[in-house]
Amino acid sequence: MDTITETDTITLTLDKTRLDIPYVHGFLTTSTWAAGISQERVETSINNSLCVGAYDGDRQVGFARLVTDYATFGYLCDVFVDEAYRGRGLGRRLSETLLEVPEVLSLRRILLATTTAPWLYEKIGFTPVNRPNYLWQLHRPDVYAQPSTT
Repeated sequence: MDTITETDTITLTLDKTRLDIPYVHGFLTTSTWAAGISQERVETSINNSLCVGAYDGDRQVGFARLVTDYATFGYLCDVFVDEAYRGRGLGRRLSETLLEVPEVLSLRRILLATTTAPWLYEKIGFTPVNRPNYLWQLHRPDVYAQPSTT
């Protein structure tokens, strides 16, 4: 899969070989959701997911990842846009690019967790799961601060 879309000088592609791993790691390690994550763990997550990168020429300016089994389930995560490129709909375009992959269109359920942009995901069809005792998690917020076992 190497879908490419271009608009206003920004190119989006599913081609993982173009991803700037140090750039992705640099953003994620300072984010609220993956603070302290190692570059090795970022690489492993990319290798095991469907990813899209956004580029202005050769420079990566955005990223999104979908963890999926390609049959029934997906989890949209790690969506981010370089600060200088925000406000241009790029976060939405990154997300939609992943959601429009043919195998993803047939998934029964796609989840995401966000505290920063619920309005963005609402625009592309996500709805909140406001149902008691329905969606559960095992959350380990300090796992990236501990020595890696991988």
